[in-house]
Amino acid sequence: MLEWKSIDTCYIYDGSFDGLLTIVFDSYLSKTIPSRIVSSEFEMDLFCTYQTIKTNDEKAKRIYQGIVKNISYHCLSTAYHVFLSNLPNKELDIVHFLLLGFEIGNKIDHFLTNDLVLRMEKTRKRVFGEYHRLCGLLRFMKLKNGMFYAKIHPDNNVLELLGHHFIARLPKENLILHDPTRELALLYNTKEYTIIEAKNLQVTSLSEEEQYYQNLWNCFYHAIGIKERKNAKLRMQFMPKKYWQDLIEHVEQNSF
Repeated sequence: MLEWKSIDTCYIYDGSFDGLLTIVFDSYLSKTIPSRIVSSEFEMDLFCTYQTIKTNDEKAKRIYQGIVKNISYHCLSTAYHVFLSNLPNKELDIVHFLLLGFEIGNKIDHFLTNDLVLRMEKTRKRVFGEYHRLCGLLRFMKLKNGMFYAKIHPDNNVLELLGHHFIARLPKENLILHDPTRELALLYNTKEYTIIEAKNLQVTSLSEEEQYYQNLWNCFYHAIGIKERKNAKLRMQFMPKKYWQDLIEHVEQNSF
């Protein structure tokens, strides 16, 4: 394998996947890897050298196509899912992972004896697992203006993945997917979607129809419950407690 020179420099990028692919492009050409990669929001270390890497769409496109052609689509998918994760130092891991992929080709997909590759694969499964879980747990609420609103608090940034899923299922509805933890919201207007910053997102109150069905669901939910057969441990295996705050059956009426 080729040896990549590590340089004592911290790269600053805009936090986008294209921005990270731009860093991969520059590292591939220079045969160097930075000591750290941070997004625009970080705590500066006085004893570190910083260099800002501007996102270059052409470089990102070439790396994107190069990964698919010379490594595999699975490798690209893994890198993207890890990018969406809450894994510490994920950017540097992704750069090392992709550069290794360019060295050994599609063998990297099965190179699980390598600690980095194994960590990437485990992280990919964790992110996809949370996305898949939320596909079943996410609850939409109809607002007075006719839009459908859902709030989520995931560990990983799966907002766009969920957006693709529900846009495909509800293509004729206006949707809002809100992630208050990351202060992001995905908006869909039946034609296209966009992701915006949502620090102080204000939504209208629930429609009368929505309130009626929420009350109906709550009555049904609590009526069928058998106190003697409650199994909190089993329940949390199927529906982790951290997601309960966004479930309609746990939302107190008139608290929206």
